[in-house]
Amino acid sequence: MPRSHSTPIDAAQFRRRTHQHLEMLYGPRADEVLRRLETLLTHQAPARSTPDTAPVPLWSQRDQWLISYGDSLVADDMPPLQVLEDFLNRHLGDTLSGVHILPFFPWSSDDGFSVIHYREVNAELGDWDDIQRLGQRFDLGVDLVLNHVSRESLWFTDYLTGSQPGRDYFIEMDPDTDLSAVVRPRSSPLLVKVPTRRGVRHLWATFSEDQIDLNFANPDVLLEFIGILLFYLDQGARVIRLDAIAYLWKQVGTSCIHLPQTHEVVRLLRTIIDHVAPDALLLTETNVPHEENISYFGLDRLAAPDAGDASPDEAHLVYQFPLPPLLLHTLTCGEAGTLAAWLRSLPELPPGCSFLNFTASHDGIGVRPLEGWLPQHDIDALVELMHRFGGYASMRTRDDGEDAPYELNITWFDAMKGNRRGPDAWQTPRFLCSQQLMLGLRGIPAIYLHVLTGTLNDLEGVERSGRLRSINRRRWQRDELEWLLETPATPTREVFKSLTRMLDARRQEPCFHPDAPQRVLDTPPSLIALQRGPTADGRRLIAVHNVTDRPQPLELPELTHGQWHDLLAQAPWNHEATLGPYRSLWLVNQP
Repeated sequence: MPRSHSTPIDAAQFRRRTHQHLEMLYGPRADEVLRRLETLLTHQAPARSTPDTAPVPLWSQRDQWLISYGDSLVADDMPPLQVLEDFLNRHLGDTLSGVHILPFFPWSSDDGFSVIHYREVNAELGDWDDIQRLGQRFDLGVDLVLNHVSRESLWFTDYLTGSQPGRDYFIEMDPDTDLSAVVRPRSSPLLVKVPTRRGVRHLWATFSEDQIDLNFANPDVLLEFIGILLFYLDQGARVIRLDAIAYLWKQVGTSCIHLPQTHEVVRLLRTIIDHVAPDALLLTETNVPHEENISYFGLDRLAAPDAGDASPDEAHLVYQFPLPPLLLHTLTCGEAGTLAAWLRSLPELPPGCSFLNFTASHDGIGVRPLEGWLPQHDIDALVELMHRFGGYASMRTRDDGEDAPYELNITWFDAMKGNRRGPDAWQTPRFLCSQQLMLGLRGIPAIYLHVLTGTLNDLEGVERSGRLRSINRRRWQRDELEWLLETPATPTREVFKSLTRMLDARRQEPCFHPDAPQRVLDTPPSLIALQRGPTADGRRLIAVHNVTDRPQPLELPELTHGQWHDLLAQAPWNHEATLGPYRSLWLVNQP
């Protein structure tokens, strides 16, 4: 199988590609913007960690990431970032290769995604020394929140007073403009009324009245964020997550989502990374239907007749957004046919592209990625079931003006509380089945801290904050979590120990390399089975999962020949005839 490696580009290639990107974005101003960009790189580009002539692997089976807020773990005796570092060092050792710290900057709302200062660490969390230590120990993921900025930012103050540089950083719009074609991820008003020294203005705000969209048609804004990107790389970031990137460019009369200019900005950032930090990775965050989501690999350009031997030039990694809601449907219905069909539909990715697999994150479980895969009555049933399990549904405004569910707000552990018939005794086995299934898929797995700890719905957090997403953003007191991990028979201990055992086994198995082939095997809908590999030496792994609450016959032709080893049991497989409720197996065959 081809392995993905970093591909440094030299100065001549960089200048040619960059000029093409800027010409598409800014037309006759491309030469001017390029000169300013080259000056920026001269002064701010980080020192390269690898020589120009020495490509290094982008990833391996050892890549397993944690997603966490900087204060998901707190204690009285040290800053939260140090608490997190201490917890990871003591409990997870080499189990994880990377950690994505969600926005750790000064912020005014949305738990960090309304950034006030991009180059500062929130003093309540720690400082840059704490971030850099995590970057020395792990592959560090950092959010580049570039679609919008806080109303409390200095840029917005500049806008209100008519001062540079922020005066021209935002998008003014006549409130009578027809914006009915704009795709909305929220039900809040698109335009926000703002009093300024020049009178009342109406500004574009995709997500909330505190998160004011930035105007990337102004090249000053683009150059500002390229400088911020370079700063993060210099602080030790290896993974740059482009938050809400799909909505970046606005053009009246269009949907203002996934516009060609937005893709061009992603290509430009990829070109810069390939030039100054070729071992860094670009990750796009686009919680949208499947085909729209994977468009950020740029596969359509590779498939064009004149593409030749072109390499991928957009994101290295794309979130596997349909996976969480499809897993939720599968394990609450006991039917894996839809999940299997979706997995079979995934494109063969070129070297340098991979999926980021996950079941839960700091956001809710997206509903839009189910479009085209589940009928509306099944989506409605899933929303209702999550309500029964203590969760909520956040809404968005559809094209017809009606509200529709946008995401489900619930912890993953409580989402596994039962099936369509209601709560049952299989919550923990069902939960672990979901994790083992996700960990076995082609790509890089990312585990949200509250999945790792089997956290319950934080209803008090919702009441305190007034935000539905707080249900899955609990702040653990370190002492309480440590007690739960040390106490026998607690769900927290069982979940944590089981997941770390899976992760430890996974990181040593060559068949789980992100580039290793994946094939969905033919099974009844009560089971889902995948083959990973073969590797170069013929090694194969079969992952098989019972997605029901009843024992199921295990009759896979692929398992009838050869000797199979149970990866988790670390013993020869005994060729059991049935698979218990929500049981999973990782079976390895070495010719």
